[in-house]
This record gives sequence, C-alpha cells and structure tokens, in this order.
Amino acid sequence: MNQDTRMNASDEDSGKAQEIRNDGLLLAEPEVQTKRPPWFKVVLLNDDYTPMDFVVFLIKDIFHRNHEEAVSIMLDIHKKGAGVCGVFTRDVAETKAELVITLSRRNEYPLQCRVEKA
Repeated sequence: MNQDTRMNASDEDSGKAQEIRNDGLLLAEPEVQTKRPPWFKVVLLNDDYTPMDFVVFLIKDIFHRNHEEAVSIMLDIHKKGAGVCGVFTRDVAETKAELVITLSRRNEYPLQCRVEKA
C-alpha cells in the first residue's frame, strides 16, 4: 500500500472506501440524488365523428381500464370536450397517445389525443 492512499478496515467493511491524500484532506464520493421522473397525462379530445363505442374500446384496450371506467371517461370526453385516460411517465404517455392516433386512423376516425404535463 502506498503512502498516498490509505483505507481503514472499518471503511472497507462498510463499503464506503475513502481516500486520504498527502495534504490530509479526506475525499468522499459525492452522493447522487435522483429525482422521480415527471408525470404526463394522456388526454382524448371530443369530435363529432368518432363513435362512443370506439372510444370505449380504445380506453379499455390501450389504457387497461374496466368497462365502467372506460364509459365514465368517454362521457367526460363527450360532455366536457376532453378526458384524461391515464397519467404516466413521458415515454409511456407518448407511446399510448401514438397508439390511440394509429388505431383511430386505421379505422378512419379523426380522434385526437394529446400529452400534457400532469
């Protein structure tokens, strides 16, 4: 062991090895604090052409809601002009929004969907 670097047995045991330099300063690893990712909500928008049954199908299929929840969300969309289908991390929210748009276009419906910060 060289003189520049010394470790105490207790440091090795605890898994927190610290380095002591020649000038007597103790160098410790900085603690990294991670933040939780921000949440985003997926919002479906009302239109005059997409059937209510299709909207219920999408909510059940993509957002894994039961029938009662899907109908309730669909009625919010119909009455209020928009409805929140779920809250997710950004990647998941964007993927689900893309699925809504893709399935709607394949079935020739103009249903719109947006992702908003929760």
